[in-house]
Amino acid sequence: LNCLSRYIPADERVITIEDAAELQLQQPHVVRLETRPQNIEGRGEVTQRDLVKNCLRMRPDRIIIGEVRSGEALDMLQAMNTGHEGSMTTVHANTTRDALARLEVMIAMAGYDIPPRALRHQIASAIQLVIQATRLSGGKRKVTRVTEITGMEGDGVQTHDLFHFEQAGVDGNGHAIGHFSASGIRPRLADRIEARGIALPPDLFQKRRIEMPA
Repeated sequence: LNCLSRYIPADERVITIEDAAELQLQQPHVVRLETRPQNIEGRGEVTQRDLVKNCLRMRPDRIIIGEVRSGEALDMLQAMNTGHEGSMTTVHANTTRDALARLEVMIAMAGYDIPPRALRHQIASAIQLVIQATRLSGGKRKVTRVTEITGMEGDGVQTHDLFHFEQAGVDGNGHAIGHFSASGIRPRLADRIEARGIALPPDLFQKRRIEMPA
């Protein structure tokens, strides 16, 4: 999130919600909100879900949640679907598909009986990209998969990979080695990116093997 936040325009109002302040955003219009545990009397707790609900009254352009763990996932999706595009969060999962499944479980923790199809429709309409970062052999972290969500297919969320990392083995020091590959699929959101004035190279999504430095 720290890396991605560098590309947020300086004229946008950003609100961050975290358990502990770890994000280091450099934009001038940043409001930082932190959760608070209950006191010794069991009162005064402020949860992430409380903060998500209240931050909607603070005129944010983007909402950044450090990590979703439970029912705040539902409020986050509602915010993304009601004029706060460009919002970001993190979730722990083994694959990008597992991340969507975990979102369904966390939304269920909000305590509402939402039909699965309606729930998945909310996910598909709110989220455009899922970026997976993995800790590989040797301790290095790499972006191992970039997956686009393209909508619904039947009762499931339809996705396809844009880029992925293929590990070929480990070097003499035990560090993972491999290469990145582009799937050859031009994402649907490319038109939206270019409409914002960002020019994408014509061969960016061309199917190929991408050699990267170690």
